[in-house]
Amino acid sequence: MKKILIISATSRNNLILAKNIKSLFDDININTDLINLEEYNIPLYTPIEEKKSIPNEIESIHKKFVEASAFIICAPEYNGSLPPILSNVISWLSVVGHDWRYVFNGKVGLMATHSGGGGNNLLQSLRIQLNHLGVVVLARSIVVNKKIEFDPQSAKEKINKLLDLL
Repeated sequence: MKKILIISATSRNNLILAKNIKSLFDDININTDLINLEEYNIPLYTPIEEKKSIPNEIESIHKKFVEASAFIICAPEYNGSLPPILSNVISWLSVVGHDWRYVFNGKVGLMATHSGGGGNNLLQSLRIQLNHLGVVVLARSIVVNKKIEFDPQSAKEKINKLLDLL
């Protein structure tokens, strides 16, 4: 059975975006799991922290990524790139378990952003990182900002492309 993991990097606008996206999956009875990274207490990844122990919160997130057929990341642009919380989680996920490939490799990813501007730098940076990790990233993203409202029809088209690849 297909399971989609929806990740929000913030508790505000991107969480609202993530919930809007989740409702579109609910309408077509696709199993989703929504996580808000701000609800987890995850230390900054360093090799020293890794040697101490893998945080329980990361193991929980890791399990959700492994079980997912695809994921959607909702994040704002932060200083022209990824928000630190998202970069930190990706760093931790790449060292958890016996093989990080189960987390990312071959999974389908859709990127979404609610940013102050267009979020283009975030989308480009995230695409580079996810492609490097083996994720099949959809070419089109869901973009919301002060000038562009959430468009359910456009989002549905992108979701259907994601589902076609599963």
